[in-house]
Amino acid sequence: MSETDRRVDTAVKQAVRQRNYRRVRDRALRRLANLYPDQYRELFEEERAKDEAQDKVWLDITGRTRSSVGLPATYTTGKTAKRFSGGQQEGQLGAEG
Repeated sequence: MSETDRRVDTAVKQAVRQRNYRRVRDRALRRLANLYPDQYRELFEEERAKDEAQDKVWLDITGRTRSSVGLPATYTTGKTAKRFSGGQQEGQLGAEG
């Protein structure tokens, strides 16, 4: 096996391990957020405030720097407004997956 082949093989293995780690970490974060939505929201807002205090910019998925991270208290479906009752939507705030 040449040096180049060995490096490529090592890089591929490392990428797979990193992808698997992130996938498992993201699932664990979602589960924790679903189990403890209030604590998750508090910690999330604390971390966001720390980042903003250090002039770190938060990007949303489209690349905008001012995203609406978080959920509104109500959302509309047709003619009626409904309140979020927690659950999976609330638990996925800030989730990377």
